[in-house]
Amino acid sequence: MAFSRKFAALGTVLAGTLMFTGCSGGSGTTEIKDASSDFGFQETGFPIVSKTLDLTFSGTKSALAPDYNTMTVVKEWEKATNVHVNWENLPETVFKEKKNLILASGDLPDAFFNSGLTDSEIATYSASGTLIPLEGLIEKNAPNLSKLLSERPDIKAAITSSDGHIYSLPSIEELGLVQFPNELAINTTWLKKLNIPMPKTIDEFHDALLAFKTQDASGTGKTIPLSFMPGSWCGDIVDLIAALGGVPDNMDHRIVQDDKVIFTPTQDGYKKAIQTLHEWYKEGLIDPESFSQDDKAYLAKGKAATENLGSFVWWEIPEMVGADRANSYSLVPALEGVDGKRLVSQSNNQEIARGAFAITRTNKYPAATMRWADNLYDPIQSAQANWGPIGETLQKDASGILTQIPAPAGTSEGERRQKVAPGGPKANTAENFKNVVAPEPRAAQRQKTVEENYKPFAANDGYPPVALSTEELQQIGTIESDAASLVKQNMAKWIVSGGIEQEWDGYISQLENIGVDKMIEVYQQGYDRYKTNS
Repeated sequence: MAFSRKFAALGTVLAGTLMFTGCSGGSGTTEIKDASSDFGFQETGFPIVSKTLDLTFSGTKSALAPDYNTMTVVKEWEKATNVHVNWENLPETVFKEKKNLILASGDLPDAFFNSGLTDSEIATYSASGTLIPLEGLIEKNAPNLSKLLSERPDIKAAITSSDGHIYSLPSIEELGLVQFPNELAINTTWLKKLNIPMPKTIDEFHDALLAFKTQDASGTGKTIPLSFMPGSWCGDIVDLIAALGGVPDNMDHRIVQDDKVIFTPTQDGYKKAIQTLHEWYKEGLIDPESFSQDDKAYLAKGKAATENLGSFVWWEIPEMVGADRANSYSLVPALEGVDGKRLVSQSNNQEIARGAFAITRTNKYPAATMRWADNLYDPIQSAQANWGPIGETLQKDASGILTQIPAPAGTSEGERRQKVAPGGPKANTAENFKNVVAPEPRAAQRQKTVEENYKPFAANDGYPPVALSTEELQQIGTIESDAASLVKQNMAKWIVSGGIEQEWDGYISQLENIGVDKMIEVYQQGYDRYKTNS
């Protein structure tokens, strides 16, 4: 049975003191007294407390980020709120190794900022009482977030757990970009050299790759017609699978069509696409290292001393091949597939992310802590949390909209952002991108690309930000891991060596035995619940 914790505010807030109970199926009650009033807590206005309050936050941060207390925007938050944060945030790889020790210990931080907690961990540690329910605190102490959740029930649904409670706050960036991360690019210098027009169909794309190979377009004897990274969040050939088999795909192999959740690697169209890709491989069109390379090796191919890469899939062209070589490549339009349709696959990457902020049971000042977090949901503060402070990275234009100050020469926008913007709980909504802060120039260009090249041909919906229950996550955890491993292994084997025709039925049986049908059933019930709540 689902673990249930009933949250109730007891009485009224007196001088900033809040008391609430957490009940575990009637097994006991834990009372937590809010001592924010001890520091002169104010329900409205700034500072939040009249006497400096020290809080300790833990979680992840960018590897390039300095101590948060050295950041201009963090200093401004402390000055405004009179809340000093002792930051124990670590680079993601380091925090990943330590977070279970932190969570299991009695020495918890007051809150997790950029929590680094998975959905499963949030479900587990909310059920144990380590993370407290937040909806009462939001209602009483978070006017910015309360307004947002009232106006956007989809956001509220995304952060509400299956037991009806909210245990973590969202980070939102609605630019419409992450849903279409797999951009297919081709070497247009080579196309011109070989007098080949930009491919518009999957057959024309194949023929262009074949010409690159047979005519050694690089002149090195080592021409790579096509390279990619299956399973990568932005280097996958999901749109080629859609064009060759009529089935859109994504990194999770989990799509939604007509409100039905589908596991793509069991579809006949997927089989058909893999069969054709094997033929491409036999023709020498596919980089043999595509199935083993990591990001570093993959990106190095585009920047090799001699240009020898014909086509690739990645988030953006300059990152793959470098600024000096970027003009030699252009994006391939959504290709007309074997069924005569132009199909673009939509990912499950979310613009509404859970886990930006969570409060632990050891926090003695949850009201003040929530007010501190709510400050970041002010649209101006959200922009600064995301891109850095006004005056350093942002400036107001004549109409009052925040725009990017160009990064210094030799520093990319992405690198600078990691050094000056702490992230955390924030809401840069689609509306705010119109009225508060303009997208970065590179983001604005990508928005145009998505609107023109990809969005009109979206062949599926992405799976929404459903908060699965602890039981649901436990049911599918092993199934999902085993299925992903089997699919990845067989995809590589079948493209390189063939055999999918003879092995398909056995492969489907293996997936059924693993429990894929149960996994899809769980995802479907989560999806249906999300649709009802939103």
